[in-house]
Amino acid sequence: MSLPPETELSNPMPWVDGATRVFGVIAHPVDHVRAPMVFNPRFAAAGLPHIMVPINAPSEKLERIINALRAMPNFGGLAVTIPHKMPLADLCDSLGTAAQLTCAVNAVRFDDDGTMHGDNFDGAGFVAGAIGNGYDVADKTILLIGAGGAARAIAAALVEAKIGKLTIANRSLSKAEELASLLVSKTGFANVHAAALADCDGGDADMIINSTSLGLKPGDALPLVLDAVRPDTVIADIIMVPAETEWLAAAQKAGLRVHYGRHMLDYQIDLIGKFIGAL
Repeated sequence: MSLPPETELSNPMPWVDGATRVFGVIAHPVDHVRAPMVFNPRFAAAGLPHIMVPINAPSEKLERIINALRAMPNFGGLAVTIPHKMPLADLCDSLGTAAQLTCAVNAVRFDDDGTMHGDNFDGAGFVAGAIGNGYDVADKTILLIGAGGAARAIAAALVEAKIGKLTIANRSLSKAEELASLLVSKTGFANVHAAALADCDGGDADMIINSTSLGLKPGDALPLVLDAVRPDTVIADIIMVPAETEWLAAAQKAGLRVHYGRHMLDYQIDLIGKFIGAL
């Protein structure tokens, strides 16, 4: 169907047409995702015939949705976030090294035949973001809250960045122990410890990182009460929306230095974009 010329001229996204290649960011819920706001201006500025859209995928429908995307010839790939990083790794046909280590993906490329290739750039993005904002993690004592997909990626990248000590704290101690054991076996880094989150106060940490979803919703419990934290400790979150979680606001009020979740994405845009064929 042809549109009237005046309709075509009023198109607010003139780079989107019948030849546009579609990319997505997949999550549930999806209203917190920031990737379309980052990628779409890049596409437009570079004159690329691409668009990135949010894909709201409830966990029980994930495989059905992925199978539908596999069947779309003009679908290029996905940025992946909570809670699908680990389940999507299981659905991929091949995994990069970081994804194999973490059992999680945050980027998936779709070949023309529907084959899916996944990898994980969260950890590299987090570490690069910290360094880019003036905080080198080398030789530092880090407390990482959470043991899910994002935590695995960040832990691996922290080890690669030659931190001094890593404590993984999780509500379920067994999951923290599992991740600590995996890091030791895969990387040889020995100064990693598991702890129950209830037993941690963060008093010896140079940086504390929240890698959980706590903070996405108003009224969420704080990942860690900051009463025992040293004044020079950096408080970091991986949540992007809201930009300032209640936990970061509490840290600011206490006079602590904070590190925002947006940096983890900002510093891996090129890595993800090139991997999925969007940039």
